[in-house]
Amino acid sequence: MADKTHQAYPLAPANGYTRSDGESLSEDELKRKKRIKCFAYIGIFIVFQIAVMALFGLTVMKVKTPKVRLGESTLIDFTSSTTTPSFATTINTQIRVKNTNWGPYKFDAGNVTFLYQGTSVGIVVVPKGKAGMRGTKKINVDVSLNTVALPSSSTLSSELSSGVLTLTSEATLTGKVELMLIMKKKKSASMGCTMKIDVSTKTVKSLECK
Repeated sequence: MADKTHQAYPLAPANGYTRSDGESLSEDELKRKKRIKCFAYIGIFIVFQIAVMALFGLTVMKVKTPKVRLGESTLIDFTSSTTTPSFATTINTQIRVKNTNWGPYKFDAGNVTFLYQGTSVGIVVVPKGKAGMRGTKKINVDVSLNTVALPSSSTLSSELSSGVLTLTSEATLTGKVELMLIMKKKKSASMGCTMKIDVSTKTVKSLECK
């Protein structure tokens, strides 16, 4: 009886489809690209967070020095004499504490001093208070001015004769700016104003503060 020759054949995959090396590489390439995209998104997110934190630090968390200024001012019962020489008046004015921070500015009581050529002619007390977040605290006050403390060598007589009296005012308020309810930063608000009074009309001719 003749020997039968048996020939071996490779087994076919269960699904009847064989994956080539090219297809395997293609799947690996797709996975690699997905990983690259994932890392890219993570990188973009991190950069975005850093940019937001930097912007937050440069704007919201940056503490600026508040400002104190005189507002609209009017004279009450202005009297003057070129022979003595002297003047006396009461000024109705508004003290403004401007806070440009993203948190309240709490300040202690202080003084605003009015001067003529460096000599005090009147002082008004600024009470303890608070200027709100990005707000202005307005305080209406009356301050009496007189020349009792002026030296005899003062040039007041010539100024009164010229019709324009120049006064200056100074103030420094100390306090703290509070941010995010946890951060407190000490800040002092300073003022330097120059006021020119029209002697004939008994009005404030100009007021400049810095």
